[in-house]
Amino acid sequence: MSTAILTGPPVPGSSLDGDLRSLGFDVRVASGPQETGALLAAVPAGERVAVVDPRFVGHLHALRLTLTDPRFPAAAAPGALTAQPEARPALARALTHAYASVPGAPAAPEPAAGAESLPDTLAEALDTDGVAVHRPVLGTLVAAVPADAEARHETRAAVAAVDDEAVRLRSAVKAHDGFFTTFCVSPYSRYIARWCARRGLTPNQVTTASLLTALIAAGCAATGERGGYVAAGVLLLVSFVLDCTDGQLARYSLQYSTMGAWLDATFDRAKEYAFYAGLAFGAARDGDDVWALALGAMVLMTCRHVVDFSFNEANHDATANTSPTAALSSRLDSVGWTVWVRRMIILPIGERWAMIAVLTAVTTPRIVFWALIVGCAFGACYTTAGRVLRSLTRKARRTDRAAQALADLADSGPLAEFQARLLRGRAGAVGPLPVAVLGAALMLAAAWYLPFGDARLIAVAVIYAMAAGLVAARPLKGALDWLVPPLFRAAEYGTILILAARSEVNGALPAAYGLVAAVAYHHYDTVYRIRGGTGAPPTWLVRTTGGHEGRVLLVTVLAALLATRGDDFALALTALAVALALVVLVESIRFWVSSGAPAVHDEGETA
Repeated sequence: MSTAILTGPPVPGSSLDGDLRSLGFDVRVASGPQETGALLAAVPAGERVAVVDPRFVGHLHALRLTLTDPRFPAAAAPGALTAQPEARPALARALTHAYASVPGAPAAPEPAAGAESLPDTLAEALDTDGVAVHRPVLGTLVAAVPADAEARHETRAAVAAVDDEAVRLRSAVKAHDGFFTTFCVSPYSRYIARWCARRGLTPNQVTTASLLTALIAAGCAATGERGGYVAAGVLLLVSFVLDCTDGQLARYSLQYSTMGAWLDATFDRAKEYAFYAGLAFGAARDGDDVWALALGAMVLMTCRHVVDFSFNEANHDATANTSPTAALSSRLDSVGWTVWVRRMIILPIGERWAMIAVLTAVTTPRIVFWALIVGCAFGACYTTAGRVLRSLTRKARRTDRAAQALADLADSGPLAEFQARLLRGRAGAVGPLPVAVLGAALMLAAAWYLPFGDARLIAVAVIYAMAAGLVAARPLKGALDWLVPPLFRAAEYGTILILAARSEVNGALPAAYGLVAAVAYHHYDTVYRIRGGTGAPPTWLVRTTGGHEGRVLLVTVLAALLATRGDDFALALTALAVALALVVLVESIRFWVSSGAPAVHDEGETA
């Protein structure tokens, strides 16, 4: 139970007391700043506390957004303030200052008309004290402290003119989403979210239902029969509707949690890549081996996401961040229809899942994968080209934090780390990006052209590891250095794909698929930890998993040693995949269910 402290007796005719109780607050009434401070001190240290002006007039959802969102240590709207346990000491200091400035002031039965609102004063004091006070965007919702009876009447009329529930439903939907999601799913999924909320279902339960539905869809696809493919397509769409519903339910009821952050961050990829595997198994039942296409689609999708993540991390806190290309993009977005066209052509998750579902039902897995690869390759080229142009024309200074984020996304292991320490300050005049391009291109070319199992490939992998060390020795602050992490991802995933395909061993490609899936999970996990402000995974985990250069070297050594024993190569890839999956999953679960993990929710990502 959280506690709300009214800074005076409720105004006659006000529903404020009932509104606060409906939001789960135990309401207490103070007679002034001193008693407010005393009541605050009596609230257990681990509880949230709210301070509300009794003259407050506004929508219930405005109070809900201000006082119950768990993601922020402190939040405020006119006449209302809340503080989580971590912000409570600063709130106590602010209250002490408030009542120390008026010693001996008589307690009034009700704040005088026009008197300054204590919650607003405290919010300003928290800002001054360095506590980030979140102020939710209320839009048409009303939150005010009227100065007199006439203003109160006008404010109540403004409240009555706006449908609180309609605003709450609209705000449950992402502000920026794809065309298919916006027009084909969200118009009804928001009502499903409300239905779930009224029956006490949580976003995590809906997320889990979405995952289970997608896994059943993958199982249907694995049957290799037309009826199974049709059922798989339908169930995949149902899974996507539930995927939209869980986020809308979280926003509708403000049920954000660290566990929800972890589920939301990982299940989308797990569902999609499990469905790819189901299609590959189904095709194999029909005598068509499409594992290479399935792995290629996963590699392309993951590298595309790394491009998005790296670009955003490199530029979100850059100073002097201006670009003529970005200005042109903004002008294009001002023309309504271009916004939807540009969102559709990059094949975001809604359009992508709809395409996969329809093609699965009416065509073959091979056609599904080729359509997916062509569409995603076009979208990746479009977005990457635009970001390269922005970077080349942008006048920006990259921060040390952004450079560190890119280094963490690069996922360099102990081999690169050791070389970087030796070269620190002596890495030469060549920038990190040309070295990464050369290393990645050389590694992929060698895997493609050298005979499978050729010992020379190990030498090339050593050179690749040396290139990774040269890159790690210098800060990634160049205009295009955000391309370094996706280049390393392409080199690692691509090498595994090529070697497994060229081994021509039964089971090698499915094993490689599992290995890339485990490594990709580690990379997605890294992204969402950085987004949450907690930094990369612990150093011991990066060293244990070997880093990208260590894993590439290990796979090439296995290929050389087991070239004449193909079944053993597939078995070795499987064992490596299982070992990596266990290590990264155990650490990831430990982190995301811990009390200190950030509540990261994907509010604006459309891909």
